[in-house]
Amino acid sequence: MDTMIKRLAAELSLPEEHVRNVIVLLDEGNTIPFIARYRKEAHGGMDDTKLRELADRLNSLRALETRKMEVKRSIENQGKLTPELETAIDSALTQTAVEDIYRPYKLKRRTRATVAKERGLEPLALRILEQNRDLDPAQLAKDFVDPEKEVPDVDTALQGASDVIAEAISDNAAVRARLRDTAGKQGRVGTEAAKSDEDSVYSLYYSFRQPVNRMQGHQVLAINRGEKEGYLKVGLDLDRDLAMNDIGREVLSGRGKCTDFVRAAAEDSYGRLIFPSLEREVRAGLTETASEGAIRMFALNLRPLLMQPPVKGAVTMGLDPGYSHGCKIAVVDGTGKVLDTTVVYPTFGQRRKQEAIAELKKLILKYRVRHLAIGNGTASRETEAMAVELIQSLAGTSMAGKVSYMMVNEAGASVYSASKLAAEEFPQYDVNLRSAVSIARRLQDPLAELVKIDPKAIGVGQYQHDMPQARLDEALSGVVEDCVNAVGVDVNTASASLLQRVAGLNAVTAKNIVAYREANGAFTSRNELKKVPRLGPKAFQQCAGFLRVPESDDILDHTGVHPESYPAAKKLLELCDYRIEDVERGELSQLIPRFSRLKVKEAEAYCGAGAATLVDIVKELLKPGRDPRDELPKPILRTDVLEMKDLKPGMILSGTVRNVIDFGAFVDIGVHQDGLVHVSQISDKFIRHPSEAVRVGDVVRVVVLDVDVNKKRISLSMKQVKE
Repeated sequence: MDTMIKRLAAELSLPEEHVRNVIVLLDEGNTIPFIARYRKEAHGGMDDTKLRELADRLNSLRALETRKMEVKRSIENQGKLTPELETAIDSALTQTAVEDIYRPYKLKRRTRATVAKERGLEPLALRILEQNRDLDPAQLAKDFVDPEKEVPDVDTALQGASDVIAEAISDNAAVRARLRDTAGKQGRVGTEAAKSDEDSVYSLYYSFRQPVNRMQGHQVLAINRGEKEGYLKVGLDLDRDLAMNDIGREVLSGRGKCTDFVRAAAEDSYGRLIFPSLEREVRAGLTETASEGAIRMFALNLRPLLMQPPVKGAVTMGLDPGYSHGCKIAVVDGTGKVLDTTVVYPTFGQRRKQEAIAELKKLILKYRVRHLAIGNGTASRETEAMAVELIQSLAGTSMAGKVSYMMVNEAGASVYSASKLAAEEFPQYDVNLRSAVSIARRLQDPLAELVKIDPKAIGVGQYQHDMPQARLDEALSGVVEDCVNAVGVDVNTASASLLQRVAGLNAVTAKNIVAYREANGAFTSRNELKKVPRLGPKAFQQCAGFLRVPESDDILDHTGVHPESYPAAKKLLELCDYRIEDVERGELSQLIPRFSRLKVKEAEAYCGAGAATLVDIVKELLKPGRDPRDELPKPILRTDVLEMKDLKPGMILSGTVRNVIDFGAFVDIGVHQDGLVHVSQISDKFIRHPSEAVRVGDVVRVVVLDVDVNKKRISLSMKQVKE
C-alpha cells in the first residue's frame, strides 16, 4: 500500500498524507461528492474531478497488482517462477510490461514453434542461439534428423529451429519494449481509400500520413470509424531496417554462421509475428488515448451544460417543432407543472400559421407565459419565425414587451419522451407532447430535466458511440452526480431520477423517498429522512448535506451545512456574536469581518471543526439555500430572429457556446446553424486546447469572418472582436 500511495502522490502531485486519507475514505464506502464537500481537512481541498482522477488511478493500480498476482501464480504452477522473474514482475510499472514478461509462459494455440518443440528441435534452437562463431547450424542439425519425429532431413530441422528462435525473439520483453518505443517515435499512421467515393466525409484521409506521436485524438477516431465503415485502409509504417537494428541490439552477438542464422530468424519473426502484433498494439494504444481524451472532453462539455443557469419561476411554453405532425405545445408553470397542451400547424400554409399564432396568443394571455422554449430540431427555423410574429402580435396587450424566446438544445428529448420514465411521469400525454414538456422544463431547470436522459444522448461529445461504453458511462455518471450534489436538491419537489443522483442514494432509496413523501406529506426536517425504508445510517451520512428541506423550521436544514456540523455552526455563530435567529432574518452583515478576526486554532478547537469546514459553513449561513448556478451568466433570451443570409463579415454578435471540440468551439448566434470559432481564433494567448479558454454554456462575443450559405458554414472569431 505504501508503494502505491507514493506512486499516486508522485503521479498526481499530491501530498502522500492526503492520498492515504482519500484511500481510507473510499475504502470505507464514502462517495466522491461527500469526500469533496465534507472531508476537506482530510484531503486538502481536492475537487470532485481530482478525487475521481485519484480513484480511477487507484483502481488501475490495484488491477495491475491483481494481474501481477495472477501471472506469478500461473508461472509458478508451471514450475518456472524464479526469484529473478518474480522481481521483474513486481517491478513492472504497466500492464503492458507485465504481459511482455508473461508472454513466453502464456498458454498459446498450436504454432509452428510448438510443433518444432514437439519434434525435439528446441535444444537445436538453443545451441544456435548461443551464436558460437565456430559452430555451423547445418552441422548441428544433423544430430536432430529423425524421420520418426517427422524430421526427415537437415533442412526440416533447421526450419523448425528457426521457428523456435523466431517465437523466442517475438516473446522477448526487451525486444518488444524497444520496438514499441521506436514505433512511437519513428512510426507513421498511413491511410488510403478503400473505395472510390469522393464525396465521403472521410475524403480528408484518402491519402494521409502522420507520425504516431503527432496523431490527434479526433484523427484517430475518425480513421477508426472510416475503416469500420469500409472507406479506409489503415496501416502502420515503420522503417524495417530501423526495426531490425533494434532487434539486433537485443538478440545478436558475435559473428559467424549461427549469428547469420539468428538474424534470418529475426527477419522472419519481425515480419510474421512481431510487426502485426506491434501494429495492433500501437493502434490500440492510440485508440485508448483518443477515447480517454474524447471521454474527458465529453465530461468537460457536459458539466457546464448541466450547470446552465435556470430560468426560474416563470410560466414557460415549450414548443417541439415538426412538419407533418405539427408543432407540439406544452405550457408549464414556474415549478414545471403542466398547465395546458395543444398542437398547431404553422408549416401548413399561411392560414394555418395565423391560426397557430392566434391559438398560442390566447394561451400566453391566459397563463401569462413569459418565455418560449423552442426545440432546435426539425422545422425549428419556421417555428422560430412564427414565435417572433407571435411576440410582435402581443403589442397592445398586457403581455407586450414581457415575452421572449430561446432556442433549446433538444438532443435526447425524443429518447426521454419515449422512455418508461416519461410514461410513468406523464401517462396522460402522448410521446410528442411529453417532448414539449421536457423542452420547456429544460429552460426552467436544465439540470433537473437532463438527469432523466442518458448523458450520451445529450449531444456534447465526439464519437460517443465509438467509446468504451462502460468507461464512458462511468465518467459521465460521475459528472452528473457531481453537478447534482454541487447544486443541492429540494427533497420535497425532486423527482426520483434527480434524487437517485444524490450521493449515497440509488434508484431504490430515491423511489422510497418519493413514496414516503406522497404517503406522509412533505418532509419537515432532515432527520425525518431516517424514517425512509432502506435509507440506513451510512446512506443518511452521505446524502443529508446535499438534500435541502425548505419546509423545515431549522434554517440549517435549508443549507449545505451537514447535520454533523450543526453544533459547529451554532458555536461559530456564537463566537461571532450571532444567533441562529439572525440567520433566519438574514442579518449577518458583519459575519465575514468577525470570522476573519478569529484565531484559526482557537476557532477550530471551540467549534470542533477544521478551518475548511468553518469557511464553508460561513458561506452557507450567508446565503441559505443558495444555488451556485445563479452566479453564472444568464442564457440569452431573444425577441427577434436573425437568418444566415443576414450575416455579413465584420458583424459582432453575442452567442452561446454549444460544443467544445479539439479544433475549436461551436457557437449558437441565433441563426439555426452554429458557427465555428477555430482554436486559432479563440484567444490572443497561446492555448493548447479550446477548453482552456471556453466551455459549453459560456456567453461570448464573436465577429463573423466568413459565411457560406450553400455549405451552411459560418466562421467566427473571438479574438478579433473590437468593441
